[in-house]
Amino acid sequence: MNKFLRPITIVTLLAPVLAWAQNAADITTHEIKQHITFLASDSLKGRKAGTPEGRTAAEYIARSFSECGLKLMGEKGFQYFQVVTAVQADEKNRLAFDDFQGELGKDFVPVAFSENAAVNANVVFAGYGFDFENDSLRWRDYDGIDVKGKWALVLREDPEANNPQSPFLQQVSLRKKALVARDKGAAGLLVVSGVELDKEDQLMRLQYDQIESSAGLPIIHIKRAVADRLLAKSDKTIAAIESELIKLRKPASFELNAAVSAVASVVQTKATTQNVMALLPGADARLKNEFIIVGAHNDHLGFGGPGSGSRQPDTLAIHNGADDNASGVAALLEIAEKLAANRKGLQRSILFISFGAEEMGLLGSKFFTQHPLIDLKQVKMMLNLDMVGHLDPETKAITLGGTGTAAGLDGIVQQHNGPYGFDLKLSPEGYGPSDHASFYAENIPVLFFFTGVHEQYHTPEDDVERINVAGEKSIADYAYDLIVTMANQEPALVYQEAGPKSRPSTGRSFKVTLGVVPDFAAAEKTGFRIDGVRKGGPADRAGMQKGDIIVAIEGKAVKNIYDYMYRLAELKSGQRVSVEFIRNGQKAILIVEL
Repeated sequence: MNKFLRPITIVTLLAPVLAWAQNAADITTHEIKQHITFLASDSLKGRKAGTPEGRTAAEYIARSFSECGLKLMGEKGFQYFQVVTAVQADEKNRLAFDDFQGELGKDFVPVAFSENAAVNANVVFAGYGFDFENDSLRWRDYDGIDVKGKWALVLREDPEANNPQSPFLQQVSLRKKALVARDKGAAGLLVVSGVELDKEDQLMRLQYDQIESSAGLPIIHIKRAVADRLLAKSDKTIAAIESELIKLRKPASFELNAAVSAVASVVQTKATTQNVMALLPGADARLKNEFIIVGAHNDHLGFGGPGSGSRQPDTLAIHNGADDNASGVAALLEIAEKLAANRKGLQRSILFISFGAEEMGLLGSKFFTQHPLIDLKQVKMMLNLDMVGHLDPETKAITLGGTGTAAGLDGIVQQHNGPYGFDLKLSPEGYGPSDHASFYAENIPVLFFFTGVHEQYHTPEDDVERINVAGEKSIADYAYDLIVTMANQEPALVYQEAGPKSRPSTGRSFKVTLGVVPDFAAAEKTGFRIDGVRKGGPADRAGMQKGDIIVAIEGKAVKNIYDYMYRLAELKSGQRVSVEFIRNGQKAILIVEL
């Protein structure tokens, strides 16, 4: 156990719960502040997923649900799942050639998504590792060289590393370069930073990208001095080669008179975390089999640091996350309390979920939708409370996302706003950067409550003193009214598509699409799982279905989402391509016309 992560005593855990349980019928500012004060306290150390303090927060929430008479779901209120909390290079890593023995962390480091493997082979320099041709540019670093069974040595990034509009943007990802090297038969990939990219020549941090699939071959980042030592017999240096490539803009690949013996070994540290769930059964014999889900994630960034999502990554300090998202959990608990006290007036069942690992990529909500404890087809609405503690008292502006995901939903939220007078900023799209996105991907209407990003967002300054408690109470009351309406109205709201079901593009643009939604949270080892198929799109016309796992396109292996995106970038409109996939454990092939 980390010495900085000490468990909290049961007395500390119980005291806030017993205090608020005395008044069970109302949503109050006192109880909201009490919840946030506990969840955002220094003693919980940022509630990072997989830590004892994250578990303590979950226990607090489960006990709160139980105290107001809800039925705990799963294992005493918990749905457990694992997350990767760190990646480390172990003692097996090695890099040697001639009389040189590299030192891990000083001369080289394995890349986080490297395949764990040992390779002893000759080295071929392959420029930037490009192999593409489009309307305006052609660059094939592997032409005229043979890298089969050898190490490919490539420069990181591209000749325009400091140009945000670089024409090479689709080619610069290290995962893409690894895919190209793998396709060319390389046994491993050595990468080095040019002078123009990084004068300090710092080794890459071992940082997990929440995609479990490895690149399929060992990848090692080496320092320029090490690369120059490899190049010594060729009378070249990385700086000189980089300068030539930038100036001439054409490949300059060659085989080195050198062989490298190396081992790449990356170890993932995993931890168990949990969603917290409780059910309020409906009163109607028929409608109780239909559900309204109310959710709010409970995790935050812990002590911050590089790769945590902190906006102050160089500062190691407790990120209390009062607004993000102790505020949402507090509203969730208060709404649950009031609904439980008025349960006789509710026809449909209401499932309350406090998600874990949202900050790591919506992992908790994604896990729930992949392992639901209820029939997702019977879920009529998912309401998500994330950062509802900074209502501006002057403007009273609140963003409601997903208002286009059900017919008539925008009218309902407007109708119930009368007593509150919020300045509603309605966003019809169902996708968004929080847990409701996981439900929208399942064709479930969603409603996302959000008071906006502020200067304290993802910093150690997101503290309870900055919360507008009165404003949050009004949002919780408003949400309560909406939930009661949705739990009772006949007929139920009907889902309709409102915008894309996946995250916005990260800079890669494609001329074609299969019309599928990738499952970014899946951990397939053999391909990548489709999370949805757009009606009328190429994949739909060909007969592909949600849940299919694509393993190859045009005979080229697809081992993960990154492989899929790069394969897609190689295709053209009107092209007929073969897509190999796995469905129900059986391989199949379809011809898709783009």
